[in-house]
Amino acid sequence: MGYNATSMQVIFEKTGLKPGSIYLAFGNKEGLFKESLNYYAQQSISKATSLMEGADSIGESICLILAGFVDDAFQKDYCSCFLVKSQLELSGTPDLQAHAIGHLRDIEGVYAHFLEREYSTEEAKIKATSLMMHIFGIRVYGYHQTTKAQMLASLKLGLPWLPWDTLPQVALLESVQ
Repeated sequence: MGYNATSMQVIFEKTGLKPGSIYLAFGNKEGLFKESLNYYAQQSISKATSLMEGADSIGESICLILAGFVDDAFQKDYCSCFLVKSQLELSGTPDLQAHAIGHLRDIEGVYAHFLEREYSTEEAKIKATSLMMHIFGIRVYGYHQTTKAQMLASLKLGLPWLPWDTLPQVALLESVQ
């Protein structure tokens, strides 16, 4: 449905919360939306961080993260990425769009931080940007256009610096259509 198409009445009905509770906690629809973006971004950062923190190879952990995104895209109830969708939808609402973009930059910063373990700061930033561009592609392009094998082959082609062939889990996912 999206931010612009969702009324407060729909929010009350879907959450089961009373108007006073929502207004007291969040102030307005924008406040609720920002808190939702904050929560989603924090969950995304926590998941990526936990996967990369203990990894022997940052590249291998990133391959697994990307393969997980591809796998997610083929789930029955897949609805894409809240931050990416928000950034695309909110061009007419600059404050909220900037809020979503800020979180996407934070996530990119997490990737850059971990990539600095294996690359120079500048190269890590470039690789993190490339990762985000590919993540956007997975999240927007989606399963309706292709197969898992094609998506993974595209990632391998676009991100050749990652150690794709060392991961049996990725090969297994690639074979599932």
